[in-house]
Amino acid sequence: MIHEAIAPNLMVPELGHYALILALCLAVCQAALPLWGSFTGNRVWMASSRSLATGQFVFVAFAFACLTYSFLHDDFSVVYVANQSNTLLPDQYKVSAVWGGHEGSLLLWVLILCGWSLSVAAFSKEMPLEMVSRVLSVMAMVGVGFLSFVLLTSNPFDRHLPGIPTEGSDLNPLLQDFGLIIHPPMLYMGYVGLSVVFAFAIAALISGRLDSAWARWSRPWTTIAWVFLTMGIALGSWWAYYELGWGGWWFWDPVENASFMPWLVATALVHSLAVTEKRGVFKSWTLLLAIFAFSLSLLGTFLVRSGVLTSVHAFAADPERGVFILGFLGVVVGGSLTLYAFRAPNVKSYASFGWLSREAFLLLNNILFIIAMLTILLGTLYPLIADALDWGKISVGPPYFNFFFVPLMAVISVLMGIGSMLNWKRTEVSLLKRWLSPALIASVIFAFIIPFFIGSGGYEWGAVLTVFLGSWVILSMLSDLRYRLRNAQTLRSGLGKLSLSYQGMLVAHIGVAISILGVGLNTIYSDQRDLLMAPGKVVEQGGYEYHFDGVVQVKGPNYVAEEGRIRIFKDGEYYTELKPQKRRYFSSGQVMTEAAIDVGFWRDLYIALGEPLEDDAWAVRLHYKPFVRWIWLGAIFMSIGGLLAIADKRYRRKKTVNPVASKTSASAV
Repeated sequence: MIHEAIAPNLMVPELGHYALILALCLAVCQAALPLWGSFTGNRVWMASSRSLATGQFVFVAFAFACLTYSFLHDDFSVVYVANQSNTLLPDQYKVSAVWGGHEGSLLLWVLILCGWSLSVAAFSKEMPLEMVSRVLSVMAMVGVGFLSFVLLTSNPFDRHLPGIPTEGSDLNPLLQDFGLIIHPPMLYMGYVGLSVVFAFAIAALISGRLDSAWARWSRPWTTIAWVFLTMGIALGSWWAYYELGWGGWWFWDPVENASFMPWLVATALVHSLAVTEKRGVFKSWTLLLAIFAFSLSLLGTFLVRSGVLTSVHAFAADPERGVFILGFLGVVVGGSLTLYAFRAPNVKSYASFGWLSREAFLLLNNILFIIAMLTILLGTLYPLIADALDWGKISVGPPYFNFFFVPLMAVISVLMGIGSMLNWKRTEVSLLKRWLSPALIASVIFAFIIPFFIGSGGYEWGAVLTVFLGSWVILSMLSDLRYRLRNAQTLRSGLGKLSLSYQGMLVAHIGVAISILGVGLNTIYSDQRDLLMAPGKVVEQGGYEYHFDGVVQVKGPNYVAEEGRIRIFKDGEYYTELKPQKRRYFSSGQVMTEAAIDVGFWRDLYIALGEPLEDDAWAVRLHYKPFVRWIWLGAIFMSIGGLLAIADKRYRRKKTVNPVASKTSASAV
């Protein structure tokens, strides 16, 4: 007899499953027909790439809607729904639970990939049909791999038959949060968006036309993917900060590294594409970066889903799935690098440049970004390699990553300030000194003075370095802006003449400086205290007094919580009250910490409840977190800068690019 709860939804999972099968069939056609048409000159087959991409998106979106319907209607006959949801789960978390586990998150991955393909099909009218067909064909090849992965190893529509549970297991309490609603989709938009520039690079290698036109076509797609990846990483950091109860924003976790490595390469790629488009140089290097950026996103997928590492962020997955992804990664990386090896020797760069030029400094910064990525890659994979070779269990922690990464980023910051002022081809040393001297002098002054006014634990030389680097980047950007506006009659008219690409560069680099200040000053001046607090106890920290008034019990939609009541006073006057919680969820019985945070521009006050002790006392963790919001504010500025660059009108013009002839320095990276 059919379980009455699922009778109305009887065919919905099957319809979703069939839709995925049809999407796979269309993906195979999209991978083969347009590519063959590009070789034979058959315009009908090439034109089919757009309609096939549309059809593939429609079927995958329909499958995703079917899975969402099953969650909202508590269809526990579907194994994935039973494992990730229950009837008590609020509806907004039922929707986000669709991608809260392995199978659904893979389906979201495929949906976003199809969305990117549809976007390329819709917004590439000015591109040659031959190039569009090859790009969409390569993206479909990636889609074939992931749709096969979903259908063969990770089907979200598998049924519990004949025994159907009457209640689900529940979504992991850590994931019952707004962060799950926005973080994975944003991160995947960046991850999967790198497939677009990968497809452009492979299409250019297939065609053998390795001029700079492909760089101009792919540059806005790369930038928008970089924007999504930047915001996705920042949202993940913010989510971990307030949800895990430990008060940190980054721990060099392997899964955190898995998203950060593609970001580093994508950042290098964004700059390299600009040089390739404008000056016709670094073509081979840019192609290689495009391949590596997407390959690292696939590597991140493998690390998260293979079960080879343990992380609070990782999905518990069958090792067979890891083997599938590893094989797919080998095909993608091996095939693309083989094609690169055959085609790259034919790439010629004709433009020359001196050592004191924007090209040279961008190349040096790119190399430093890649070195930073390689140090993180080594630290992430070395424990796995050591375990596989029976060298013992080895842990690589924050000291290793900080030791290498911090100096590299300091050098990159210094070069960033200099490079923004340089001209293409060559720059006179005397001009550079005149442009940068005021910024350098002011940065040194700020670096030595500002640490006197922040913190109460003495003068910190780390703060001196941090303030210098942040001030240097900001003031060098403003010096460059002042130079460009020197002949403008008014500030408004001058800004109106600057390209959006330049304005985007300016905003993004200032965002980097803000994040540098946030990271450095927060690390140096943060204060954490683990205390025993009984009702009536008062603790002082960072100029604030914390009055513990005890704990009361409150009830949520699917949990009960012990809620602390802590009043905060400043200068003897009442300031606010914070209510951290210790929650116990009905379905799983799991106990979770819910921190209480008073948010401020200059600092956060952060409180987390620990365990209950004798005489109504509790273990309480107090954090004073100065400048922590600046970390994510900088990421917002970087993303706004990327969006401004994408809005540059030259990306909407239909014109032929002649990058070698372009000698202007008015448009920046």
